[in-house]
Amino acid sequence: MAEHASSFKPSLSLVDATMVVAGSMIGSGIFIVSSDITHNVGSAGWIIAVWLITGFMTITAAVSYGELSGMYPKAGGQYVYLKEAFNPLAGFLYGWSFFAVIQTATIAAVAVAFSRYTAYLIPWFSEKHILWGLEKGLNAKGVMEYSFKISWAQVLAIALILFLTYTNTRGIKGGKIIQTTFTTAKLLSLFGLIILGFFLVKQSFWNENWQTGWNAMQWQKNAQDVWEPSSSIGGSLLIGAIAAAMVGSIFSSDSWNNVTFIAGEIKNPKRNIGLSLFLGTLIVTIIYVTANLMYLNVLPLTSIANPVEDRLAVEAANSIFSTNGANVIAVMIMISTFGCNNGLILAGARVYYTMAKDGLFFKKTGTLNKNAVPEFALWIQAAMAALLCLSGSYGDLLDMISFVAVLFYAITIIGIFILRKKRPDAERPYKAFGYPVLPIIYIILALTFSVFLIQMKPLYAGIGLGIVLTGVPLYYIAVRNKKA
Repeated sequence: MAEHASSFKPSLSLVDATMVVAGSMIGSGIFIVSSDITHNVGSAGWIIAVWLITGFMTITAAVSYGELSGMYPKAGGQYVYLKEAFNPLAGFLYGWSFFAVIQTATIAAVAVAFSRYTAYLIPWFSEKHILWGLEKGLNAKGVMEYSFKISWAQVLAIALILFLTYTNTRGIKGGKIIQTTFTTAKLLSLFGLIILGFFLVKQSFWNENWQTGWNAMQWQKNAQDVWEPSSSIGGSLLIGAIAAAMVGSIFSSDSWNNVTFIAGEIKNPKRNIGLSLFLGTLIVTIIYVTANLMYLNVLPLTSIANPVEDRLAVEAANSIFSTNGANVIAVMIMISTFGCNNGLILAGARVYYTMAKDGLFFKKTGTLNKNAVPEFALWIQAAMAALLCLSGSYGDLLDMISFVAVLFYAITIIGIFILRKKRPDAERPYKAFGYPVLPIIYIILALTFSVFLIQMKPLYAGIGLGIVLTGVPLYYIAVRNKKA
């Protein structure tokens, strides 16, 4: 066999592509982030509203991308759409941000979540077990604080990334089997958990929780570090609270576009990418909304806001089953995050490959190994994600990812309007549903979210924006080197 393949092998069916969409979306978020949403909006009505708004935005964006995927059914997805609609700089800024924060930080955050739930079964992998650290001293509670530390949880997260990267260097077939198997398992498990949460719960808190209705409340920690409602909010403060709350729901619903990156490996991509985007995002949105309705049935709001060690799904399982049932849920979440990261790792490397083919990334990234996959691109992605596992907390990564990802989604959908004018006669197997009304609504919602997020959480959202802007000088360096 030749040392390098010359092109990708189209081997993924519509079902496989849909599994990539759903599997890449469902990771750890749905099991964790509703706690933070509760802190920000504090009532049953607004918790569900946050998930419905996010679902509407996700499906609208996905069906809009169906038009772009039909026009440009090639590896690279969103990078290609931005380059064609705007210019190569726009495409590069996305590709650079994708490598520096969007995809790699998502891989890191999901891997850290895998470690959290592994620690539920094997306590040694808890974030409290420090392998090495630079000590600052004891805090007021007598607990050692560190200026920098490496925990066994981070070691396990990095090991997971390296393992899945290795399996994906062996070819698309192995990655496809892992993705379909693990996504099917987590879809069935989630549907089972939701159904049992309504039929087997020991005590229902449904009526109690819905007494809060639409009375949005900001929650704050009391002296015992327990979140409690502190005050009602409304007006522009409510919009800001919703934006802050949507960090978690958008992260949980993100990565649906990963299927566009592997277009070169999908059978009949002009038809199947757009259809898989719609089916995958619809399935996940239904699961997310009903899962939160289940949380409101099995737990009081205070428990949703204050699950032990942020393990909301385990807290819910304890209300439905026994402790052993919670162990089963922990295994289910490990399966979910494992499969999610496989999809993220598989798809992400194709963007760097396409950038390299355009002379805008490391040259070696633009080659395929004998298994027809971009091996070098996979490994540099793994290295960046491993570094991000050591860089900050789960919440910090969410703030960076959500701001940058949503900003680029909005810009890409603006690209649909530009391409309608620039290339009116181009083949469009799909057209954006509800054009121009729904895409405009999405753009307004996405930009509103981005503006309020950088106001509410300026540090890490600002870091995310800074990473995007550093791509400008890097682009011109890449262009100069390409000409040389």
